[in-house]
Amino acid sequence: MKPVAKNPTPAALAVLRQATALWPKRKKASDGLLPSAAHIAASPNSDHNTGFAVDLTHDPKNGVDCEHIYQEMKADLRVKYLIFKGRIWQAGRGESEYNGKNPHNKHLHISIKDGKGKDTSNWFPWAGKPRLRNKVKAKVSRSKPKKKEAPSPKED
Repeated sequence: MKPVAKNPTPAALAVLRQATALWPKRKKASDGLLPSAAHIAASPNSDHNTGFAVDLTHDPKNGVDCEHIYQEMKADLRVKYLIFKGRIWQAGRGESEYNGKNPHNKHLHISIKDGKGKDTSNWFPWAGKPRLRNKVKAKVSRSKPKKKEAPSPKED
C-alpha cells in the first residue's frame, strides 16, 4: 500500500486550477485529488494516495473534453499514465484496454511522474490563455482570512 499524503502535489492542484481558469463554467462533480477511505481500501496502490494523481470531470458542453485532453496530454513529459473511457495510456508503453472496476467514463485520471509533483507549468498549452478575470477566480488561497480589527475608541 502506498502511503497516504495529507496534501496533493502542487502539480495535481494546478491541473484543476488551470482547468477552472480556462473553463470557469465547467462541472466539477468528478474532480478528485486525495482518496476517500473507500478508495484507499479498493485501490491501495493508487497514485491518489501519494497526491500524485488528479481526476478532471469530463464536461464537453463547458469546454472540458477529456477525450481531447487525453490525446493532448500524451505529449506531456510529466504524465505517468492517463485513464479515460476504458483505456489507459502509459508513458513508454502506449495505450491498452483498462480493466479496473471504474472505467473512468465521467472523468479523466491523470497520474503524475515521481519528481514532477512541483511542476505547475501549463497543463493545457493547446487551449490558449485564460482571461485574467478567470485566473483570479481560479486562484485558491491557503492563508487564513484576516480578522477584522475592532474599531478604535474615539477620543474627544
